[in-house]
Amino acid sequence: MEDLIQVQDHFYILATSSRAVERTAVLQHDDAFAVFDLRGDIAAFGPCEQGLYFDGTRHLSLFRMRLNGRRPLLLSARVKDENELFGADLTNPDIPVDGDLVIARDIVHLFRARFLWRDTWHERLRFCNYGHTTLRLSVAFDIDADFADIFEVRGTRRERRGVILSAIRHDRQLRLGYRGLDEETRSTVIDWSDTPTLMSATAAQFEYSLKPQGEVALSLAIRCERQSRAVPAPRTFEAAQSELAADRETSRAGYAIVETSSERFNEWVRRSAADMRMLTAATPSGPYPYAGVPWFSTPFGRDGIIAGLQCLWVNPSLARGVLSYLAATQADSARPSHDAEPGKILHETRNSEMARLGEVPFDRYYGSVDATPLFVVLASAYYERTGDRVFAERLWPHVERALEWIERDGDCDGDGLIEYVRRSPSGLIQQGWKDSHDSIFHDDGSLAEAPIALCEVQAYVYDARIRAARMLTAIGGDAKRAEYLVRQAEALRETFEARFWCEAEGTYALALDGHKRPCHVVTSNAGHCLFGGIADSERARRVAEGLVAPAMFSGWGVRTVRAGESRYNPMSYHNGSVWPHDNGIVAAGFSRYGFDDLVAAPFAGLFEASIHMDDHRLPELFCGFRRRPGEGPTLYPVACSPQAWASGVVFQLLQSCLRLSLDADGRSVSIDHAFLPPFLTYLRLRRLELPFGHLDLLFERQREAARVTVLEQHGKFDVRVLD
Repeated sequence: MEDLIQVQDHFYILATSSRAVERTAVLQHDDAFAVFDLRGDIAAFGPCEQGLYFDGTRHLSLFRMRLNGRRPLLLSARVKDENELFGADLTNPDIPVDGDLVIARDIVHLFRARFLWRDTWHERLRFCNYGHTTLRLSVAFDIDADFADIFEVRGTRRERRGVILSAIRHDRQLRLGYRGLDEETRSTVIDWSDTPTLMSATAAQFEYSLKPQGEVALSLAIRCERQSRAVPAPRTFEAAQSELAADRETSRAGYAIVETSSERFNEWVRRSAADMRMLTAATPSGPYPYAGVPWFSTPFGRDGIIAGLQCLWVNPSLARGVLSYLAATQADSARPSHDAEPGKILHETRNSEMARLGEVPFDRYYGSVDATPLFVVLASAYYERTGDRVFAERLWPHVERALEWIERDGDCDGDGLIEYVRRSPSGLIQQGWKDSHDSIFHDDGSLAEAPIALCEVQAYVYDARIRAARMLTAIGGDAKRAEYLVRQAEALRETFEARFWCEAEGTYALALDGHKRPCHVVTSNAGHCLFGGIADSERARRVAEGLVAPAMFSGWGVRTVRAGESRYNPMSYHNGSVWPHDNGIVAAGFSRYGFDDLVAAPFAGLFEASIHMDDHRLPELFCGFRRRPGEGPTLYPVACSPQAWASGVVFQLLQSCLRLSLDADGRSVSIDHAFLPPFLTYLRLRRLELPFGHLDLLFERQREAARVTVLEQHGKFDVRVLD
């Protein structure tokens, strides 16, 4: 009966449709995002996750257009490279008008242009008659706003809901509203450029007479409002589009430019950078990459930190925004209902009705065991990349509080290892990155009992302590404290090797359960131990080779769990699927230990997977089935796409090969035995911004290492190339 229980998991995402069948387009700006089909419609064939969302609430659940009572035919559709504009070309189907007479298809051309800007969906429709007679054209829209909380859309049932308010119609405006149980009013306001012939709470209709070669345009703006937030000033289509273009140009300038010998690879890089920019929202603390659309479009601690690490070398401002936001939301006190403890770093935060009411614990939820050490890792890495001493000194008290949490509450039984156990009755059972309820188990399939010590978390903590000691020394801090952190790290390494190594499997145990019994399961988690640097060098090679062996490597990437393990399922969320960010971390671990010959496996697998994906966009995860000749990867039905750490993985993979590092105080850039994967013959890196100037580099693949040429250098600093 376990499979039935799993479906009833409180945070299980119900799969009611498959993206392999129902292709969708995505737009996002700050706290608003929209998911719709390629015609531009929402929920044309019934309930699904499509909609216009704002602050975790669906403000538009149905938006379906009809021409003379029929859905138009799709000719083509696309989202522009910078994700700033959706465009669709459509035409009329054969439309009966009188007896045997029909309006022949392909007479009326319809172009839809759409974008999101400042809580508002802007759209312009243009109709053109290419026929030889005047046509009567009826354009109708079916409309609904269910104001469902994102968790309701995911499948969580509520005993009570708020009240849908009566629609307000005035001239060219329709206002739909909802009064929530949190006593807050949320509204969807539709403004039309023309006055509808008919308008009700669920529909609007426009009538046009189109002469031969005649054209007519209709614009609309759908504004999302909520009582507790200031309403943005209305903007025309042209003004909003101009502001969006300027914003995109500014954000694009923050990224270094990567150009290679492979145009397909370049398309993957461009799509990844554009998706990361789209997912990055402005917050009072700075830019923050929201985790993913549709389920996780909000700040997540772990996801934001990893995205910041992935993009650190091409755009350090993203990491600064993440660090600032997480420092501002760091837990100050114990709050068991939210798994919060002093010094702990945020898991996620939401501002939707269910979160505000406590129906889900995620208004500010801290149920991540790994976000806190990873915060320390990112803080140190950011300082090394930028030399921003003022920011580092301001951040250090938060780093210190994070280290104190690791030592105090993170080690709940005092054995030197970092464990987790859920305190919140409605929080996450598993609190590592594999946070589905059945992801931590023994080789016989039985689930591990808490408190649980994950192997990768020990690696993150080891790395955090070493890096924090280095950071503290660099900013002139307490030398004795730095020495203590190093001793702690070395003691943890010794305990880790003694407790986690599984000789028979040639890897590190997935976890230790509450009885300190190791979970003898081969998983990708062990690759994170290389990323954190805690693994013994000889054992690290065995782990790495096991990760690229056929039972672990699908051909598209490293699986989360080895084929043949008791809970292996290539269609599961965490027990046999392939996650791009997981592979990026594994590749970074290979690079850290100098296993250059193994980096190409996950790198090439993900690159080739991107070729098969729509728009070269890697999703959150895909199924772990063995690669079959002539076929692409098998999609996972409810994966987020785009997802921030899937977008950032290409930059982490490149850093694993290029091995760029900075010494800001010494004003130098080092390139340590760089190499290129077999599918690239050269790579140009342009506009790499540094604390002391900027740099353009050329990497050319040779037999064992890459030849590095400085193309342009602005500023006085050394470039050191180690062969």
